[in-house]
Amino acid sequence: MKILLVEDEIKLSNILKKGIKKQGLAVDTALDGEEALYKIELNSYDLVILDLNIPKIKGLDVLRTIRKTSNTKVLILSANSSVEDKVLGLDLGANDYMQKPFDFIELLARIRNLLRWKFNTENEIIKYRDISINIVEKTVTKLGESIHLTNKEYGILEYLVMNRNRYIKSEEIIEHVWDSEVDLFSNSFKFHISTLKKKLQMDGLITNIRGKGYKFGEDEES
Repeated sequence: MKILLVEDEIKLSNILKKGIKKQGLAVDTALDGEEALYKIELNSYDLVILDLNIPKIKGLDVLRTIRKTSNTKVLILSANSSVEDKVLGLDLGANDYMQKPFDFIELLARIRNLLRWKFNTENEIIKYRDISINIVEKTVTKLGESIHLTNKEYGILEYLVMNRNRYIKSEEIIEHVWDSEVDLFSNSFKFHISTLKKKLQMDGLITNIRGKGYKFGEDEES
């Protein structure tokens, strides 16, 4: 899943990006409101982490613009601590508000919570046949034995699982699992989907139909 981090403090932005990416999430960054809206127009994000005091276009105006066209989850991360600021941000459509300074572990917990909301998932563990996927710990087991997946392999599997009732084109999976700098014409996706299938070692777990895309689980029509 892909996050846009809108933060004008470059050092903090780099630290947060590095830490969030370690959780297996793709992260784009924007240093001001203008850049943020440009990237939001070009890309599909599962969550926007938004500072309010950013240059060019202020955070609340960015939030207003997002809410005119999108239901993308928004987490405000701001030094503004007044109750009025929090109420205004939430009233304008933010899904959560976190005050600086903050604990990074708590931030990760809030990110996980918002991403669960996006996919209407209450269960931490999703089971299918012999496979169990823990979407909080981001671990996969088969018959109780751990399967080691790279961040990209896990990201592909998780996105397929969260959308398991439909076929998904490779371009959509790439858009939500890779950063925006990815070359859409590279063989990276095919390589990772191939290694993922080999590690899962279960026929029919991930199906692919030319022209329709990829799907987690067996096709009910087959």
